[in-house]
Amino acid sequence: MKFTESLKKNSDFQNIYREGKSYANRFLVMYVLENGTGYSRIGISVSKKVGNSVIRHRVKRLVKEAYRLHEDMFCSGLDIAVIARTSAKGFSYGEAESALLHLGGLHHIIKKHQHKEDT
Repeated sequence: MKFTESLKKNSDFQNIYREGKSYANRFLVMYVLENGTGYSRIGISVSKKVGNSVIRHRVKRLVKEAYRLHEDMFCSGLDIAVIARTSAKGFSYGEAESALLHLGGLHHIIKKHQHKEDT
């Protein structure tokens, strides 16, 4: 993730939950808050309700990779917290990518002039 830093502190997550706006779909919940800087920060949280550590880490890797590959489509200057729901337990990369881009569209944080090129 060349343009994005990770959110690590609990206080950062709590601030986004408190001040940010959220949208959800079947697999993920996304909170977004402007951070006033030129770069974005993303944090991914997977509860123990989703599964054991292997499953939780897999879910986290899938979401992180989906964001990394589409990072240039997202607006900068945002704090983004992504929370996996229990239904994300067995989801595939395609579902992770689709869920993440869907939520980005709902938040209007995907740049309009960027379209996925199939060439």
